[in-house]
Amino acid sequence: MKKSLTQVVLLGALAVSSGVVFADSDKSKSASNNCGALPKHAVLKQALTTARNQSNGGFNLDMWGTIVDRDGIVCAVAFTGADRGEQWPGSRVISAQKANTANAFSLPGLALSTANLYTATQPGGSLFGLQLSNPVDTEAAYKGPSRNYGQFNDPLVGTKIGGVNVFGGGLALYAGNGKLLGAIGVSGDSSCADHNIAWRTRDLLGLDNVPSGVGPNGTDGIDYNQASGWAHPVCNAVVVGITEGIGAGAD
Repeated sequence: MKKSLTQVVLLGALAVSSGVVFADSDKSKSASNNCGALPKHAVLKQALTTARNQSNGGFNLDMWGTIVDRDGIVCAVAFTGADRGEQWPGSRVISAQKANTANAFSLPGLALSTANLYTATQPGGSLFGLQLSNPVDTEAAYKGPSRNYGQFNDPLVGTKIGGVNVFGGGLALYAGNGKLLGAIGVSGDSSCADHNIAWRTRDLLGLDNVPSGVGPNGTDGIDYNQASGWAHPVCNAVVVGITEGIGAGAD
């Protein structure tokens, strides 16, 4: 995929060596060495903010974003607004759920986004009940001082949040060599806009090397074809065109 000037600057400033390595002065804590290959707080915040500020087909709201490693351990949490109250407070944990879900149900050779899971988890669907598995660790979700939420020292960092979410906004993260590193979850707008913002953010981070998927064009993109077993509802009249324009799915 051809990178924009913003992407080139972001990746060029932060890549250290031929691998995907991200530096961050805040030295976010982690219970897993696997977070070392993933973006830290400042990098996530910059990419998420850039993605949120584009047209994504939603309500133009500020966002929460969470990154987990392959073990489901939270590596970074960030928001795009001026303070934590500028985004839906409930979307902090939802973003973490989405990251956990995309990681938990993606494989080195097959990516499943949270958007891909919507239809299959409805009553009568082939994966009905999946959303009740792997519950959120509520102690991890709500512990610590609220003033740290979305900061480099968010209490979620270093914990396994768990949770399963089955609407748009969660995507697996694949390095340039195809290695599955974990996932990103984004929440704070309509589920369709969340997917587009997550897609743009992943692209900016250079972790969009998806091997295959059940979405349009063999990706983990959102599928608006309701005849598909992996479809997602259309949120509004304009979002389909935006999604198609950025290559994030549609049909």
